[in-house]
Amino acid sequence: MSDDESYELLGFDNVLLSVGDLDEAVAFYEAAGFPLRFRLDEAGIALLGVGGETPGLLLRHEEGLGHRPPPWAAPRVWLEVRDARVTARTLAAAGVRPLDEPFAVATGWTVEAADPWGNVLGFTDYAKRPELGRAAQRRGAAAH
Repeated sequence: MSDDESYELLGFDNVLLSVGDLDEAVAFYEAAGFPLRFRLDEAGIALLGVGGETPGLLLRHEEGLGHRPPPWAAPRVWLEVRDARVTARTLAAAGVRPLDEPFAVATGWTVEAADPWGNVLGFTDYAKRPELGRAAQRRGAAAH
């Protein structure tokens, strides 16, 4: 890139996840707590909300994509929650089975779950480092 060319990363747009059945995928993600923002069946897509953010999870129907377990090295999308251990119980009660028990990470706890097509989502909290979480950032922004 030359000196007179540059770009700035402004933030995340949508995260695209390929799914084999849009109806089944929307039902799975709604059970996992993601509200449906819009759906365009003619385009084979559905957008699910993530907190108060404008971007979300964009489900894209891929013909012929069947159910599969997640490969070990699958990319993961981690999302912040208030309490990952409570989230694990809530997911299980909604029929969304976590891949394993919640596990400790540097900032708190995380639990991961996979959709029927092997897309892995992590739900992580900042119990050990609350000053780094969104709640602390919102409090700081409100104070200014």
